[in-house]
Amino acid sequence: MDGGGEIGAAGRLVGDVLAGVVGVVRDTHRAIADRVFAAVGPVGRPVGVAHDAVAGGVYAIVRGAHAVVPRLIGTTAGYAWRPEQAPLSGRRAGRVTLAMVNGIWGDTLSEQHPVLATPMAVRSRGSDVLPTAEALGAAFPAATSRIALFVHGLCETEEYWSLAARRHHGAVGTTLGSRLRREFGYTPVYLRYNTGLHVSDNGRQLAALLEDLIAGWPVAVEEITLIGHSMGGLVIRSAGQQAAVAGHRWVPAVRHVVFLGTPHLGAPLARGVHTAAWLLALFPESRPIGELLTRRSAGVQDLAHGALVEDDWCAADPAALPRDVCTEVPFLPHANHYFIGATVGARQDDTLAALVGDLFVPFNSAAGQGDRRRLPFPSGNGRHLGGVHHFDPSTIRRCTIRFVSGSPVRPDAQPGILEFSDFPALPFAHIVHSRRGEPVWLLPALASH
Repeated sequence: MDGGGEIGAAGRLVGDVLAGVVGVVRDTHRAIADRVFAAVGPVGRPVGVAHDAVAGGVYAIVRGAHAVVPRLIGTTAGYAWRPEQAPLSGRRAGRVTLAMVNGIWGDTLSEQHPVLATPMAVRSRGSDVLPTAEALGAAFPAATSRIALFVHGLCETEEYWSLAARRHHGAVGTTLGSRLRREFGYTPVYLRYNTGLHVSDNGRQLAALLEDLIAGWPVAVEEITLIGHSMGGLVIRSAGQQAAVAGHRWVPAVRHVVFLGTPHLGAPLARGVHTAAWLLALFPESRPIGELLTRRSAGVQDLAHGALVEDDWCAADPAALPRDVCTEVPFLPHANHYFIGATVGARQDDTLAALVGDLFVPFNSAAGQGDRRRLPFPSGNGRHLGGVHHFDPSTIRRCTIRFVSGSPVRPDAQPGILEFSDFPALPFAHIVHSRRGEPVWLLPALASH
């Protein structure tokens, strides 16, 4: 991506945001003043007219300055940007910032500042990979017939899957994907996408991308495993539903689908923001702040109840209180589906777990067990992790997935250093402990079918 173009677009975006904030302050000021002058009555009307004229002029100047100055700075810096300099997306801080902005305003970026909008793409060695035979062959020279696709969550990038790799896997270059490659012959494929778009839009793009991926893959694809964190799990489900309806070739190849902290039934925080915007809109003095909250991205709005398809949101009134009208979307018929739900507390069945879960997703939502909707996870295909928050990288370590066919799970360590402790309620899972009692990783052994 062109660094100068990014800088210029960033300046325009900052200008728009600052001008919007000034507009909120102006409208709030105006609403308060209107109430005061209305209470005073006709005697205060001349003062009100003068006040509105002066305040309106001042706000116009301040708003214009806040809009123009960042644009000028961005344009100047963009022209001065040298080709050898890394773009914003080439720096870790820049990638994190862009991921967060895409998550919060991704749909707005796509329409107004497309240079900053993240396109959906397979990622390899820090670059996008086109789903063509030539590009895939160059990016994956040792491709195997088994693909493990990793789909990140809201405001994240594919780098989520390698956070704190040395601490959790013992080496910087060792990740969940690299272990699946080394131990079970999977080729890890990482996705990056604009998490601010509707889940259904991202699902449609992912369905098409996977169709192109298997068409251009260097070897014939025999098996696909899909692993999604948070929103990524919703995008996977949406892609599966749309691909199944369209008759895509990749659907029958999916053997395992794993959801890590996915809000299948929605997230209270997203519903809370929606409710707050509705309440603020009831009063003129707070309505500008409520309107600001309504500008959150379509992706964030979909998280309120886990909307997967276009029918879930196209007819919804954004000004109304949130209601769960989401469509029942079936699982892929030939795949095994598993979930991991976390809670900050030790238990999964107490009030804390029901209200906050892992701080973002309640356990029942991750498990898909609600009053109106209940996902058909087979008994034993889920796991609760206590003392873990939503973005804790240790979830990756403790939820490392091993695909075996009923054979014993054995860690790569000298005999006697590690020992197993089975969970009776979870026949496919084992937790590995060191001699000090520290959990090293959770190894669900998913039987191949």
